[in-house]
This record gives sequence, C-alpha cells and structure tokens, in this order.
Amino acid sequence: MSGHFYFEIQADDTQRAVSFYGTLFGWQFDKVEGLPVEYWRIDTGGTGGGLLQRPAQTPPAECGTNAFVCSFEVDDFEETAQHIARLGGQVALPKFAVPGRCWQGYFLDTEGNTFGIFQVDEAAE
Repeated sequence: MSGHFYFEIQADDTQRAVSFYGTLFGWQFDKVEGLPVEYWRIDTGGTGGGLLQRPAQTPPAECGTNAFVCSFEVDDFEETAQHIARLGGQVALPKFAVPGRCWQGYFLDTEGNTFGIFQVDEAAE
C-alpha cells in the first residue's frame, strides 16, 4: 500500500472555497474542463487534491461530519487560527494538546466543511 493520497473538498460556492484555501495556505487551483461537475485541481506544493461542486446536500447542522477530515501542518497554530477567522472560517473544536506530539484544532471552512490544523510540539501537554 502506497503512502500517497489525494484529497477532495466539496463546496457549494467553488469560487469562495478557492479564495479561502488559496489565501489561507497559498494553494494553486487549476480548473478542469470537460467533467460532468465543476472541478479544480489543487497544487499544495506536496500532496495533490481537488475541489468540486458539492454533488448532494450537506447533512443538517449539528449532525457532525460525513467525510474524510484532513488536518494540515502549520508553523504557528494561533496565527493560522486567526487567519481562518479573518477569512470567514469558524472554530469547530478549539485547540487542544495531543500529548508529546502537537497542538490540534478543527475548523469549518466557508462551505461548512470540517478541516484540522496542527502545530508539531513534542512538549504539548
């Protein structure tokens, strides 16, 4: 089994999501033509991904996620969390320690998708 993976983000408003993630992480987006759904390839500078027009309704509020949730390593948790808020994201689960490994937290993007960020810190407790 390979260690490589590909992630996808669903969005109600693809332009808004492209702006959110492009501004937050500096990702580059290339629109793919000729597919049955609006789709963008994501170049993260590492792992590849895609962003697509949400093909079905999201679960009702307060029902949790029905997805594969990705977490992204950041250099400064607090700075990134503040940037997320400025871009219209919301805290889903506040910052907490994963003892001996990192600081972790979860957020909602502008499309209501859950994603995480973590800052490596072996002293986290």
